[in-house]
Formats: sequence, C-alpha cells, structure tokens
Amino acid sequence: MSHIAFDIEDSVGLVRLARPEKLNALTPDMLRDLIAAIARAETEPGLRALVIHAEGRLFSVGADINIWSALSPEAFRTEWISMGHRAFDTIAGCRLPVIAALHGMALGGGLELALAADLRVADEDTTMALPEVSLGTLPGWGGTRRLPDIVGRSRAKQMVLTAQRIDAPTAERWGLVNAVSPQGSALDVARGLAAQICAQAPIAVQLGKKIIDGGAGETLHQTLEMLAGMATQTTTDLEDGIAAMRAKRTPDFRGR
Repeated sequence: MSHIAFDIEDSVGLVRLARPEKLNALTPDMLRDLIAAIARAETEPGLRALVIHAEGRLFSVGADINIWSALSPEAFRTEWISMGHRAFDTIAGCRLPVIAALHGMALGGGLELALAADLRVADEDTTMALPEVSLGTLPGWGGTRRLPDIVGRSRAKQMVLTAQRIDAPTAERWGLVNAVSPQGSALDVARGLAAQICAQAPIAVQLGKKIIDGGAGETLHQTLEMLAGMATQTTTDLEDGIAAMRAKRTPDFRGR
C-alpha cells in the first residue's frame, strides 16, 4: 500500500498513516489504500477492533494542498471530494469498532479522518482544527456533518467558522476525544481501549455500534434491513420458503 500500512496484533488491526516526511498529508492513493485496508480488516478472521494511528511527529495535517489546489473543479469533485467521502464513510461503516490515536496535530482532513472513527484518544499536546475557511474553502470530507454530531452545532460552528485550533483537554471537555493520554502514549491507550472491546462478545459489540449509529440517523435503512434479515434468518418460514422455491412448490408459511 502507498503510505498506508496494515498490521495485526492479536485481535486488533492497526492501520498506520506512513507519510511522515509530508506530515501524513493525505493523497488520493492514500484514500484508496485506506478503503483497501478497511476492506481487508472486514474479512480478516479473528479481528475485533481497529486502531488508526500515524508515524512521525503528528497525526495528519490533512489533505495534500499541493495536489488538490491544482485540480480542475470536475477533477476536484471526482478524484478528491468523492474519494475522501468513500474512504471516511468506509471507516465509519466498518463493522468493527474503530479507534483513532492522535498525536501532534490533526488538522482538516486529518481531523475528519479521526471523526469517522468511533472513538478518539489524543496525546495531551495534540491540537485539532478544521482550518479550511482560513484558506478560502470549507471542510470537504464530512467535517460539517460529523463534527456537529459529536460536539454539537454551536461548538462545531465555532471550530468551522473561526478555524480555531483547540487543545486536547478542550477537545475532551467538548466530547471530541474520549480520553487524553500522557504525551507519546495515545497509541498504547488506544490499544488498551481496543483490548477492552475485544474482551466483549463480538457480535453484540458490532450490533451495538450499528444500532447506535442507526439510531442517530447514520445508515438507518441499512441497520433496519440488517436486523430484519437477521430476525428472519432463523425462521421456519424462511427455511420452507427456500425449500419450496427449490422444489417448485407453494411454501407453507406458518408464522414462526
């Protein structure tokens, strides 16, 4: 993978941003590789949680400005905005709980990546911001939707409209991060949180994530269809319906 690494430790998948020489600025190739990493995690037997972290002195400064600023409006739409949404929606929709371990800075698209995770842990020296208005643009990868869901509309407007950077204690107070860790320990704390999740019943954990997201309006139709399908999967009606189709006869549905 191009600047995205994937490792497995016991029941935890580790997805690592590996472009430290460019401050983990996100590129289209990295977005595609994030999608591939989540797809692999979805099918990897035994995995129960994911942790997203980064090499180098900070988590991510966001989208690589040297790439997106040179795109035409149409290329910007198809190669940049759409790809980022696909990547971050894939992270948010992963059946496994996802934890982001932040350090240094998480800015713009880097913070939007963290917002797509279920839980966030940050080193005590981490700063976070959506600074796009200071460049004359707006958050483009879900920040205006996910940030209000997490910190509320007023706090989200404060961050988006002022480009304000907030520190880790403020982020914890606002509910943006779940825990603040001593400097240099966010990944270890995230691993510990993942271990607590892995110790629980995995099907119940995955359903709990799905129902909470569905109740908040996130892919509600998918949640309802999944639960309905699971409910009918064990019925004798379904068993006889399939048998009747194969035998080319009329099914004998009995409501159980």
